[in-house]
Amino acid sequence: MTEETPARPPASLVAAAVLVGCEGAFLVVLAVLEVVATTAARATLALTTGLFFAVVGAGLAFCAVGLLRARSWARGPVVAIELIGLLLSFSFWGGATTLGAIVILLVCLAALVGVLHPASTRALAADES
Repeated sequence: MTEETPARPPASLVAAAVLVGCEGAFLVVLAVLEVVATTAARATLALTTGLFFAVVGAGLAFCAVGLLRARSWARGPVVAIELIGLLLSFSFWGGATTLGAIVILLVCLAALVGVLHPASTRALAADES
C-alpha cells in the first residue's frame, strides 16, 4: 500500500490558517495575562475568563493546523468564531477602542475570505471524499 503525497493547500487556505493561528496565539496570551493580573477581589472572574480564552485559543490553534492540512472539519468552527468576531468588532466601535474594532473586523473578514475562497472550498471538499 502506497501513500499518496497530499497536495499543498491553496494560498488562500494557508493565509486563513495563519490568521486563525495568530488569533489562537493572541487569545492564549490574553489568558495568561488575565490570570497573571488576578487579584483576590476578582479571582473567580479572572480564572474563568482566562480559562475561556485559553480553551478558545487552543481550539483555534487546533483548527489552524486542520486548515493547513486541508481538513474539512476545521471550516465550521473557524467560520463560527470569525462571525462572532465580526459581531464583537462592532461592540468596540467608537472612542478609544475604534482601532481595536477595525483590527478585529479586518482580521475576521480576511480569515473568512480565505476559508470561503473557491480554491479553499475545493481543497476542503477534497478531504470529504
